[in-house]
Amino acid sequence: MDRFQLCAALRAAGVPAAHYEIPGCPGGRHPTESYFLRAEESAWLVGVHERGERRVLERFADEDAACRWLYDRLTYEGPPPTGLTPEERDELLHDSDGIQRRARRELDRALAAEQERRRAGKDGGADGHSGGQQPPADGR
Repeated sequence: MDRFQLCAALRAAGVPAAHYEIPGCPGGRHPTESYFLRAEESAWLVGVHERGERRVLERFADEDAACRWLYDRLTYEGPPPTGLTPEERDELLHDSDGIQRRARRELDRALAAEQERRRAGKDGGADGHSGGQQPPADGR
């Protein structure tokens, strides 16, 4: 697959053109976050454009592998939803306050962990690494 075939495949899959930047691929206005594909010397780079900065996620020796990786990333919809168990259904119907309290605790823990990660990144950490992580494999 080349980048022109990738463009056609993404359009056929219904992926909005604003979600990717591919040379030679017509697209609309790009939001602050999108994927990009570009050739650089002897490699094809795929990455994300976030908050005004570009970050390379993967490097490929050939255009086909880069295009297939980007197509998979942009079209993955995640695992199918699962049904609720009778216990989960009962809990949702009768303990919404408890669910909200647990969700708030989990959010507070996640925010504290992110704040600590950022603090460690500003300090440079013991090894000078910022501790940044790549997005999940599904890209969302």
